[in-house]
Amino acid sequence: MALTDVWFLLIAVLWTGYFVLEGFDFGVGMLLPVLSRDNTDRRVMINTIGPVWDGNEVWLLVAGGATFAAFPLWYASLFSGFYLALLLILVALIVRGVSFEFRGKIDSARWRAGWDIAIVVGSLLPALLWGVAFGNIVRGVPLDAQHHFTGNLLTLLNPYALLGGLTTLSVFALHGTVFLALKTTGELRRRARALSWPLGLLAVLFAASFLLWTQLEHGKSWTWIALAAAAAALVGGVLALRLEREGWAFLLTAAAIVGTTVLLFGSLYPDVLPSTTDAANSLTTTNASSTPYTLKIMTWVAVAFTPIVLLYQSWTYWVFRKRITRESIPAAQGLVP
Repeated sequence: MALTDVWFLLIAVLWTGYFVLEGFDFGVGMLLPVLSRDNTDRRVMINTIGPVWDGNEVWLLVAGGATFAAFPLWYASLFSGFYLALLLILVALIVRGVSFEFRGKIDSARWRAGWDIAIVVGSLLPALLWGVAFGNIVRGVPLDAQHHFTGNLLTLLNPYALLGGLTTLSVFALHGTVFLALKTTGELRRRARALSWPLGLLAVLFAASFLLWTQLEHGKSWTWIALAAAAAALVGGVLALRLEREGWAFLLTAAAIVGTTVLLFGSLYPDVLPSTTDAANSLTTTNASSTPYTLKIMTWVAVAFTPIVLLYQSWTYWVFRKRITRESIPAAQGLVP
């Protein structure tokens, strides 16, 4: 296997990890006003992701850095063509991170309410826009012979990409609901399980439509397997939560996200950004890549440091594995007890 293919696969793995881990972060954040009944509920919800949300975003940083280093032309075309969408995602993630840190700094209901709104918006926007972005990456965008984006914002707001955005939005919301049911107790846990049913139906509807459209328009023969696995895992996750098997439900919704990402990247390969203007203008793993020497150095760095990052993040999840109760929330307004 060529190093260009290896790095395309590694970037796909990084995005998969990001969507699985940050997906439930987004879900918890956007459901903050839906599932909570008072400030203690909201603090319980935020504390379920408080120790891990910033570590989950490392996957995005590494995925972006790997794309820049391994496929610089892909990175350049994405950031020129998707500039506004990516800027909105970046601003939303910054505001969301600031909200987690600042929410408990002043004992004021109005202060907390403002930051709660920022958490919701900062979670909802990326959850929607990542689906729109990847829908356009798989579908393709207008590129000229120099691989410059020649469309505009309206070009990106096509039906297929918008359906992709609704898919990620609904699936991440469901993933967050399952995570909350896994990490909380009492009434909050029951409300999360109850919400999983309507959210699950919505997620199945959007995901099934988007995945089938992707397969029929862009898929390969083997990506039918990824489609079937993603659909089965999503339905299984909803049913498992209804049976109060939160652990299985979380694994299955995570598997659905994995299957969806595999389908998207599998449908994309060997392109990294197809051109809808002329297929000859498409960026591929070959014409968008760095030099073999650069890829070789990157490979050795990845081999050395990836296990350390995985071990550290696994340790973090193990340390903070217990459920969070209302009784564990102290009177102080800090996010972490």
